[in-house]
Amino acid sequence: MENQEINVLDELNKGCSMGRDAIHFILDKVEDKGLKKELNREYDEYRTLSDKIARLYPDYSEDSTDTPHETSAMNKMMTWYGIEMQTMLDKSTSKIAELLIKGMNMGIIEGRKILNHKDTPEDVNDLVLEYIDMQERALDILKSFL
Repeated sequence: MENQEINVLDELNKGCSMGRDAIHFILDKVEDKGLKKELNREYDEYRTLSDKIARLYPDYSEDSTDTPHETSAMNKMMTWYGIEMQTMLDKSTSKIAELLIKGMNMGIIEGRKILNHKDTPEDVNDLVLEYIDMQERALDILKSFL
């Protein structure tokens, strides 16, 4: 039987993991101090949300030792490769902000799909909303770096 709550928490955590990976891979290319500060703030928010997911996970898992899924090694490699290719000729602050905004838009879309199509308890929905709100706030800040 499918455990919808676990699936949602796994997807959220994968989104947080992908966000942290992207920031980690791109941070050394960032020269703008303001953008660096913002990316470090976002990284901390992703980590904080992943911690919340991990604390809630045992409430819905059949095995109390289970942990939320993160992105696979292949996805990490593809994220790194995509960033490398996209910034090979243009490492400008605007280009980096654009790449991050595109990724956040995908996260917002996935979060909204979860809210619209999954029937999950309030505590899980609250984390989905927190994820979407976090992404939307960061996206608005990143727009100023375009």
